[in-house]
Amino acid sequence: MTGAIVFLHEWLARVVLIYSVVLGLWGTYLYFRKEAVTGGFRASFLGMAAVTALQTLAGAAAFLAGQRPTELLHVVYGVFAVLFLPGLYLYAHGGSARREAVFLAGACWIVAIAFFRGFATG
Repeated sequence: MTGAIVFLHEWLARVVLIYSVVLGLWGTYLYFRKEAVTGGFRASFLGMAAVTALQTLAGAAAFLAGQRPTELLHVVYGVFAVLFLPGLYLYAHGGSARREAVFLAGACWIVAIAFFRGFATG
């Protein structure tokens, strides 16, 4: 059972990493084109936040089952991502269209880096 939870945690981490890179590219494109983020982008961003929460829950379940990361910093990256995405979404939503695009795209790149580092810290 623990192996399945760890597999799910790792698989969802890969999904979030790919998701964040794709959304980072999309948001960066919108920013440089001076376009507002679309409803599809916002929905995808919130979907990424939801997948991140599921991935964190799987990691917490694995942790409670006795599976520990090689470095505690791994846990910090996970907690950071799950709190950062919805918080930044709410913060960026009230500004100008360009500001929202750069903040959400930047958040995607930051999460991509955090998840890449999460892989490195095992």
